[in-house]
Amino acid sequence: MDNNKKMLGVLLGACLAVLAGCGGKDKPEGGEQASVSADDLAFLNDNQAWRIERHSHLVQPDGWTSLVGLHWLTLKAHYIGSGATSGLRLAVGPEKMGLIRREDGKVWFTPEAGAQLRINDQPVRGRILWHSDQDAEPTVITFDEGKGSISLLQRGSHQALRVRHADASTRQQFAGLDYWPADRRWAVPARFVAHTPARTLQVVDMVGMNNTLANPGRLEFERGGQRYSLEAVGNPDGSLLVIMADRTSGHGSYAAGRYIDVPAPDAQGAVVLDFNRSYNPPCAFTIYATCPLPPAENRLDLRIEAGEKAYAHKPLAQEAGA
Repeated sequence: MDNNKKMLGVLLGACLAVLAGCGGKDKPEGGEQASVSADDLAFLNDNQAWRIERHSHLVQPDGWTSLVGLHWLTLKAHYIGSGATSGLRLAVGPEKMGLIRREDGKVWFTPEAGAQLRINDQPVRGRILWHSDQDAEPTVITFDEGKGSISLLQRGSHQALRVRHADASTRQQFAGLDYWPADRRWAVPARFVAHTPARTLQVVDMVGMNNTLANPGRLEFERGGQRYSLEAVGNPDGSLLVIMADRTSGHGSYAAGRYIDVPAPDAQGAVVLDFNRSYNPPCAFTIYATCPLPPAENRLDLRIEAGEKAYAHKPLAQEAGA
């Protein structure tokens, strides 16, 4: 996991490669170095810091690259564990982990004796109510001395178990991220146009489920003399999420689209839409994620050669404990 050092090492090269995009001057004749303005360097440093943080989050022991399982609950009760006799068999963890029972819209878990499970570093003893990722305080059960974890997802009326492990092949063999050169011309001024009243956006995810997301407005911007707009998903803090596809989708960038986090617009609706920080959804790195796909409104007839490129997978070894 030396990609952070590698990314820092290429920063100087990135500065020179991006001069035209940052508004720098062409390289003078005679081999002299082109000058880089303070604003250009600040932009490149900020962008590189964002990339390093992005990489760090992905490869955390509980990051997206650590996923090893997604198991939908289809019965009223499931015995779970890694053993062959488990009704819902996990790739990792104790052979017999416990019993999940669904009752009146709630999910209960009873651990198997000797399973060595913990919640918030406290042993799990007796029957517990299992809170999902949609609750204020989700329940995360850990095992294998904290290297593994299992949590409950709520997707509409459907529920699933998400399993992580620090020794996942997708984490241990993570190939690193690749980007188009940072370019200030892709940090585009945009205008937020609120929907009055606010709407919802129907978005299908990777597992074919329909999701209803808050849609407070759209972002309008110009590129090459053309006007474009993107419907935005609203976050509780006022910031926005854009789920988009463009002409690079499947042709340089991830085929199922990319995401952009956008800060809350100012009082006049002004905001910067920085395509340099467009990034792949978790599904680009693991088959065990449920990712919203770009709605029809956000499929742009525009080639955005900025941000994160498609992920180059390495051949995966057998998962930990499988």
